[in-house]
Amino acid sequence: MSEREDEIKELAKAAEQKKETLETVARMLENGTRRNRQNAAAIFAVIAKDKPELVVPYIDLLVDSLNQPEAQTRWESLDALTEMIAIESRLCDKAVPGAEASLFDEDNGPVRLSAMRFLCRLGATTPNRSLKVWPLIDEGIQCYHGDLEFSDMLIAINEFSMGKLDKSVKDALKERLSFDATSGKGSMKRKAQQIIANL
Repeated sequence: MSEREDEIKELAKAAEQKKETLETVARMLENGTRRNRQNAAAIFAVIAKDKPELVVPYIDLLVDSLNQPEAQTRWESLDALTEMIAIESRLCDKAVPGAEASLFDEDNGPVRLSAMRFLCRLGATTPNRSLKVWPLIDEGIQCYHGDLEFSDMLIAINEFSMGKLDKSVKDALKERLSFDATSGKGSMKRKAQQIIANL
């Protein structure tokens, strides 16, 4: 673990224990320098995993952070929002436009991967949400097939395939991955087969 990761974890622990510290982190995310925004988003991502209930009042702030120019602030904010879906999915719906923009960020793989994870987790919650996000997930599959982060995207898509999907989405996903499931190679083939088996 890097020195920065240790520092972020310590700051997250402090923010979990003291409301004033959490408020300071929120101000850093809203009005800070580029570096402060990145750190604040990373702290929120850690807290969202440990104690998501503490992050609920800051969901709108995380959604707004998806408009920041720096990639790290966006991917850390998306990671935090992904954790929040389990307890506040309706508030997380507001993040779909920002996640869409991040999914098609041509310059940054980690941002695209975080966006795919967010969209898959959100889409898995209800048939209506699956219909809403499927066109984005589908386009992402086509755009990034074979890219460095695609294997990790398939893990998120596997989670999506086990969710409450509309039948038309299940059928479309099955069709989209049928080639990889039959003609793919290695882990990509296995993951595609697993997703189809889930459906």
